[in-house]
Amino acid sequence: MQNLYLKKREERRIKAGHLWVFSNEIDTARSPIKGLEPGSLCAVLASSGEHLGMGYVNPASLISVRLLETGRFTSRDPAEIIQQRVADALAWREASFDAPYYRLIHGEGDFLPGLVVDRFGDYLVAQISTAGIEALRDDVLAALEAVVDPKGVLFRNDARGRELEGLAIDEPELYGEWPEALDVFEGDCHFQMPADGGQKTGWFYDQRPNREAFLRWVEGKRVLDVFSYVGGWGVQAAKAGASNVTCVDGSKIVCEQITRNAELNGVGIDVIQNDAFKALSELKAAGRKFEVIVVDPPALIQKKKDQRQGIQAYQRLNELALSCLTPNGVLVSASCSHHLPANELHSLVRRAANKRGRQLSIVAKGGAGLDHPVHPAIPETEYLKAVFSKII
Repeated sequence: MQNLYLKKREERRIKAGHLWVFSNEIDTARSPIKGLEPGSLCAVLASSGEHLGMGYVNPASLISVRLLETGRFTSRDPAEIIQQRVADALAWREASFDAPYYRLIHGEGDFLPGLVVDRFGDYLVAQISTAGIEALRDDVLAALEAVVDPKGVLFRNDARGRELEGLAIDEPELYGEWPEALDVFEGDCHFQMPADGGQKTGWFYDQRPNREAFLRWVEGKRVLDVFSYVGGWGVQAAKAGASNVTCVDGSKIVCEQITRNAELNGVGIDVIQNDAFKALSELKAAGRKFEVIVVDPPALIQKKKDQRQGIQAYQRLNELALSCLTPNGVLVSASCSHHLPANELHSLVRRAANKRGRQLSIVAKGGAGLDHPVHPAIPETEYLKAVFSKII
């Protein structure tokens, strides 16, 4: 195992609990990394020689090392570490949820940087985004099989960031059997997604507590669900007694699945297949009004350099939504962009209301659920935020 030494005084962040080592923190004169195999294991040491942890290296990445263990580690096989991490993660989920539908592994939050695994009963969908976990894929699969004993594991090889790590974007790889559709049970509803896992890993478990919270306002109300995916917000609103639900999504396949999920739950939903901005503009022009509107877009800010443009897009989106919201209505505005801080989301919703001549009160704030643990030293793991506003 290669020893990598940090420059003087660069160990403070790692000692504070962070799991990443950046390329400019490594003393490359003392421990060159250029020729190291991406994904190979390494020991990280302070300039004094103190052991700081064990992880895997990628000399081509700005984040050169991601730690699997911190402090003075033993000579354990990394397979043992991975299996223990999976067992710990499963124990937490089983203590937190009544049914096996949740995010099982949440990257750094579960001390497995570069790995995300979602559970759908007897089936698992995994995404690997780092060279280190890719090199340990067999160990990951073995741990999942030993600890969870699933019927099938699907590795989605299209995670954002794979190319930055020098990894190929490939077709999914399946181990074991696989159903025709993936099932999820949330609240009183039963959902199905395409068998290949749909968007990302198939279901946005992170929004579960926010979807649960918003249901208190929907009974007897007209509800608009923008960026609805397969109907996580909208179908539950209809089931909870909304008088009318309209879902908007740009994907034909997704819109067809919304209809199927509505039928599966015995409710009716209006579905609009269109770009969200265009759909909202057309609803505004038609004079359509709703008492509750949910705006839950994909990340509109992928990189820090796009922050200004992304904030403008979020604000424009909320302005359009407010044009369709009745007085004393409820706007649920969400963002999964790490580069959009929660206070900025609150501010842009306020600015959107001001531009529309409306006033708002924030009545609730939300984040991800119990299956998305936040690593306190890594703010990137606390990416999701939602703000619930009463608009007059």
